[in-house]
Amino acid sequence: MSGHKEIDAVTGAETTGHVWDGDLKELNKPLPRWWLYVLYASIVWSIGYWVLYPTWPLVSTYTHGMLGYSQRIEVARDIAAGKESQAKFVAAIAAKPIADIEKDPDLMEFVLRGGAAQFSNNCAPCHGRGAQGFKGYPNLNDDDWLWGGTVETIERTLRYGVRSGHPDTHDSAMPRFGVDQVLTSAQISDAADFVRSLSGAKADPAAIERGKGIFAEQCAACHGADAKGNQEMGAPNLADAIWLYGGEKSDVVETIRTGRAGIGVMPAWEGKLDPVTIKMLTIYVHSLGGGK
Repeated sequence: MSGHKEIDAVTGAETTGHVWDGDLKELNKPLPRWWLYVLYASIVWSIGYWVLYPTWPLVSTYTHGMLGYSQRIEVARDIAAGKESQAKFVAAIAAKPIADIEKDPDLMEFVLRGGAAQFSNNCAPCHGRGAQGFKGYPNLNDDDWLWGGTVETIERTLRYGVRSGHPDTHDSAMPRFGVDQVLTSAQISDAADFVRSLSGAKADPAAIERGKGIFAEQCAACHGADAKGNQEMGAPNLADAIWLYGGEKSDVVETIRTGRAGIGVMPAWEGKLDPVTIKMLTIYVHSLGGGK
């Protein structure tokens, strides 16, 4: 570093006296005026913002600004305006039976949009955003219903749940044929082969024949002699290749062995969701393609 400033011969600008690598000198050139003007304007603007709007946090509150602006108030106003615009639809849904709602195109559009939003908020964690279901959680797009697919039965299922503890809930329990030693492992294997054969799965014909007798003795009382289920009891159709817990033999064996005890609980939404929301969800689920 040199001890004095000098004028650069190329640019004619004064140097700062800083030198690198022996001959690389730093020029002392002022900032562009436009840049300085922008900086000064930003400083003025920021001071005005501090004065007019909420800005500085304090110990237990914050500076509110001369305009008294609040994002919370703005959001509350937007919510209130939204509710006001929806009020006539909500009132109509509350007053009309589902059959009449489904005849009103404008009201149905509102119901389906609202039902889809509520489904995403409340039902999608178990049934999936597309209502496609997962292992242990029913697909709501097909036409296979444990408790019935009419709007009445769907509404009841939503209101009271399944094995939810509500006095009016759907409730059923499959015997634990293996855990309680009602059937041997060999018998459970034969019964699984028979059940899977109803939807086209291949197995030893002798095992299927033995399983047929076991099914008639142990399972037909709930699932029916034709294995097509009983919606009043929540007993699934076993002849349609639609499986709640999986259709591999190991899955079916586990279902027969344990009865899937302690799982398959759906919450009762009555009291958690208002009647209008439950009605919108009922219509939305019924519209997915699996309603009857």
